[in-house]
Amino acid sequence: MAELLPYFKKGVFEAGCDEAGRGCLAGPVVAAAVILPDDFTHPLLNDSKQLSEKQRDKLRPLIEDIALAWAVSFIDNNEIDKLNILKASITAMHRAVDKLTVRPGHLLIDGNRFYPYQGIKHTCIVKGDSKYLSIAAASILAKTHRDEYMLKLHTEYPLYHWNSNKGYPTKKHRKAIAEYGVTPYHRKSFRLLDEQLSLDLF
Repeated sequence: MAELLPYFKKGVFEAGCDEAGRGCLAGPVVAAAVILPDDFTHPLLNDSKQLSEKQRDKLRPLIEDIALAWAVSFIDNNEIDKLNILKASITAMHRAVDKLTVRPGHLLIDGNRFYPYQGIKHTCIVKGDSKYLSIAAASILAKTHRDEYMLKLHTEYPLYHWNSNKGYPTKKHRKAIAEYGVTPYHRKSFRLLDEQLSLDLF
C-alpha cells in the first residue's frame, strides 16, 4: 500500500478537510479541518478506512497535539433537514476552517463537491483520506468527535443502539424507529424506515 502524501502544494499552510456521519439517520454531521507540519509521518496514519476504533482513538490526541491547527464543527439534524445533507456537509467544513487558528493557503477536500471558501483555493480529492495525510487526519478527528457525541446521545436514547451503530441505518436502528418512533435527534428528511418495515407499520 502506497504511503499517504504529506501535501498537495508545498510551502503553503494546507488544511485537509473531511466529514463524518453523512449517511446517518440520526445525529449531526461533523467536519474537521487539520493543518499538519510538512514533515509529519506516523505508521498508523495510512488509510483511515482501515483503522479500528482503538487505532482512531489512539491517533486523535496525537493529531490534535502535533497539528499546527485543527478544528471540528457540528451541524445538527435540524439544520441538516433545512439545508440538505450535501450543503450541510460542506457548511460544516466551512465552519471548521472558520475556527482554525492558522489561516490556510489551500484546502484539500475529501470528495468531489465543495463550495469556494473566502478566496482560498481548494482541490477536491476523491477518496482523499487514503491519499493525503491531512485529509486522513481530518477524517479521524471528524469520526472520533462524532462517535464520542453519539455515545452521549445513546445514554438518552439507549433503545436505538447508537453506542454501536452511531446513527447509521442498521437493521437494529431501523427496527427501533419502527417500534419506538423518532427521537429529537433523527433526520426527518431522510428515509428512516426501509420499505418492509414501513409496510409492517400501516
